[in-house]
Amino acid sequence: MKILRTLLFIVCVAFAGRCCQAQTDPHPMKRLLIIGEEKGYRHEAVSHAMATLERLGRETGLWTTTIRTDTEVLTKKKLEYNAKNLSDFDAVLFYTGGDLEMNAEQKAALLSFVHDEGKGFIGVHSATITFTSWPEYGEMIGGYYDEHPWFTFDAPILVEDPNFPGMQQWPKSFVLKDEIYQLKDFSRDKVRVLMRLDSSKLDLNNPRVHRKDLDFAVTWAKMYGKGRVYYSTLGHVEQNWDDPRVQKMFVEAIKWAMGLIDADVTPRPIPKQSSNSPKDPAANGPSTAAR
Repeated sequence: MKILRTLLFIVCVAFAGRCCQAQTDPHPMKRLLIIGEEKGYRHEAVSHAMATLERLGRETGLWTTTIRTDTEVLTKKKLEYNAKNLSDFDAVLFYTGGDLEMNAEQKAALLSFVHDEGKGFIGVHSATITFTSWPEYGEMIGGYYDEHPWFTFDAPILVEDPNFPGMQQWPKSFVLKDEIYQLKDFSRDKVRVLMRLDSSKLDLNNPRVHRKDLDFAVTWAKMYGKGRVYYSTLGHVEQNWDDPRVQKMFVEAIKWAMGLIDADVTPRPIPKQSSNSPKDPAANGPSTAAR
């Protein structure tokens, strides 16, 4: 009987220890809201992208995911029944397009969620062709779509910041088949460019090429008030969401946006090319916003 009591005491102590450890876990799972609504062109990759990000959150044990194809949740107002609102999340991810149905309160709530509360925002591909008539949204995300001169093609990409989380698995220069947006209202004075196109390998005679500085950013990170914003034009091609390198990039992007890891997002001019590297015309100097 004494032995039984001793064993019972040990089990109770172990159980209590586990409960205390769970309660004091320094890294509880974060909460990600994914909005996959498009007005206008519909991207076939959206469903697979959302499912992949939800799975990666579970597999890494870093975040739980709520997937919505509407904007009801983008509010600070209390919703009916058990519906969540912005107060229930640590970051919002947009794979969206067009003018979503959001009233003035919802728009203010989204901006405040990032700017004032220090939460995260991740924009995927067509997030920059969302709310093109809402300047504050453009300021938050860092730029707007201005055509895709080469459509879906073997994009020659340069990694500018190999130290940023999610960039280490990419070589300095690589080719990825995807649809790369040309951006307007984008300036290196406001964002930290992580990837850009190698303009020395592009058809610059294409009449849809508008940027005279030849600075075609692919991925960037920036601060918006207290909050963290990440954008990548990658993600149009559905198969790319099965690429471990793309998955790793977005996992690290979400971690950074949620404040799980830190990184330097100080804006920088285009890095100078080494004498042994192919010349990139965009490297002649820092870029400015397209006119």
